[in-house]
Amino acid sequence: MPSAIDVLTYGEAMALFVADEPGPLAEVSRFTKRVSGADLNVAIGLARLGFKVGWMSRVGDDSFGRFVLDTLAKEGIDATRVTIDGRYPTGFQLKSKQDDERDPSIEYFRKGSAASHLSVEDYVADYVLAARHLHLTGVAPAISASSHELAFHLAREMKAAGKTISFDPNLRPTLWSSRAAMVESLNRLAALADWVLPGLSEGAILTGLDSPEDIGAYYLDAGARGVVIKLGASGAYYRTADRSGYVAAQPVANVVDTVGAGDGFAVGVVSALLEGRDVPDAVARGNRIGALAIQVIGDSEGFPTREELDRLERLAAPA
Repeated sequence: MPSAIDVLTYGEAMALFVADEPGPLAEVSRFTKRVSGADLNVAIGLARLGFKVGWMSRVGDDSFGRFVLDTLAKEGIDATRVTIDGRYPTGFQLKSKQDDERDPSIEYFRKGSAASHLSVEDYVADYVLAARHLHLTGVAPAISASSHELAFHLAREMKAAGKTISFDPNLRPTLWSSRAAMVESLNRLAALADWVLPGLSEGAILTGLDSPEDIGAYYLDAGARGVVIKLGASGAYYRTADRSGYVAAQPVANVVDTVGAGDGFAVGVVSALLEGRDVPDAVARGNRIGALAIQVIGDSEGFPTREELDRLERLAAPA
């Protein structure tokens, strides 16, 4: 086993083909290959900031799987618990290039993937419980019944061991059997987390409430220590038992690719909280990294190194 890791996450990584030119995907002839996956994006972002990160998954015994493993090695992410599964393929997706600030079109090819066969059998207590923190999203529990079971098992075991948990709902309605099933499952998972990180529209879907204040109160009542709600260009709202407030967004002059902004936000918030920063500072870092993410093409390419982040935070510090 590797030395104890700071943050553990799990999920599905896919090869990502990003269009080199704007227009409908059917008309694009050139793509650039990258990696994608909400959970992996967060792992990459935290590893770049110097955290020891472990990632659990399954990939196929194919070129896409080897590409994912090469990316993990390049980013310094521990892949001890990534299984090469020769029975099933690694998934992939296509993403359009936008010439405005709209979200790109994405097509997924992931049904029956190796990662969809993740299960409680992939759980190794000595590895998991050595981590300080578990980060979960709502994507991995949605890809299959067995992966759903693993998400709850990880959360319950880490919570019982006194470790901290962050949860980003990251809604993917098309992966669920129904909206009701999605809402019920993800709210149960959120109730096991210390920090819940929804977007405003996600929070409205999951709670039936409209305001950041009410959504924050809902998850505090469910058992969370804190809630941070992403508000897009308006920044973010945070709420704990004894304080709440808004943190302004980082201005962005040119939005290039909106995918990955929420994962960058999670990287900022989780990293700062693990460093002992107070909540407003953590939210400000989340806004900062989310803003960096949308200024370049790719899901994680805009995430900073520790040196880059330290420089940006020094420049932002009051004189």
